[in-house]
Amino acid sequence: MTAATPATVPLSVLDRSRTRQGQDTARALRDTVALARHAERLGYHRFWVSEHHGVPGVAGSAPTVLAAAVAAATERIRVGTGGVMLPNHRPMVVAEQFGVLAALHPGRIDMGLGRSVGFTDGVRRALGRAKDDADRFEEQLAELLGWFTGTQRSYPGVHARPAEGRPVPAYVLATGAGARIAATAGLPLVIGSVRGEERMLAAIDDYRAAFRPSDQLAAPYVIVSGTVAVAATTEAARRLLVPEAWAAAHTRTHGEFPPLAPADEILARTMTPRERAAFEEAMAGHIAGTPDQALDALNGLVARTGADEFLLTTSTYDTGELLESYRLLAAAAGLSG
Repeated sequence: MTAATPATVPLSVLDRSRTRQGQDTARALRDTVALARHAERLGYHRFWVSEHHGVPGVAGSAPTVLAAAVAAATERIRVGTGGVMLPNHRPMVVAEQFGVLAALHPGRIDMGLGRSVGFTDGVRRALGRAKDDADRFEEQLAELLGWFTGTQRSYPGVHARPAEGRPVPAYVLATGAGARIAATAGLPLVIGSVRGEERMLAAIDDYRAAFRPSDQLAAPYVIVSGTVAVAATTEAARRLLVPEAWAAAHTRTHGEFPPLAPADEILARTMTPRERAAFEEAMAGHIAGTPDQALDALNGLVARTGADEFLLTTSTYDTGELLESYRLLAAAAGLSG
């Protein structure tokens, strides 16, 4: 068998701090920090954490706080958010938080920003937000960037310390109008996933066509994100997808996103037809295989999208298998820590 071609673009990691059956949320957060150290040793380019509120299976509710822990535990890898959901927050507070991170870890902090609001009415009320607050994302983004440059005009005489004069690279997650907003602002676009590729390609084309250079970025920059599972065999790699796929199926059929369960336990279940359909749908559309298979699939995706970087995420019950998946891909891709 011919070895796969090394990765053609930088590879980065997104982790959602998934909880696991029988373990508490503190363990999930510690696992995220440990994974970041692992990713740095392996040579991955960035390590990002996410924002979720009121989700039983996710511990990552405060991304800037978790990013601070990750940055303090690592030395070289870029650290950021994928992302902070800007409609949930006041832009000045977000600027101050990232300003502190950038002051403590200069040259290593990324500010990934999304436009989603709390997932349920109850969560939105608890956050003091409404569903249509997502429509203000473009306005909030402009204000946020203005706090870093000292050019915001909404609050004369007010300054965000220590953010002002300390710009942090911003990235826009492509949900809804995100691609257009990223293009207009002259910021990098983060878009997923390997599902619905036709829509993804159209959004990327629109972004590149509408892109306006900015002080941060002279030309379009596209980060494609998606799930990648790697193991010694194709079957073993696909089993890594089972815990997350069942969690997704469970939330669609029962309305609650549960902690990750062992693959053997899930595969032994007698699923209802509705659960089975949702599970099979959740298992589809990801990259899963041996190191060479996964790398070939990634390079193919990069060739089709013209991506400048790939942001991969892997969620599975067994943390040892999770770490090994990232190690196998890094070795195949020729990464160097």
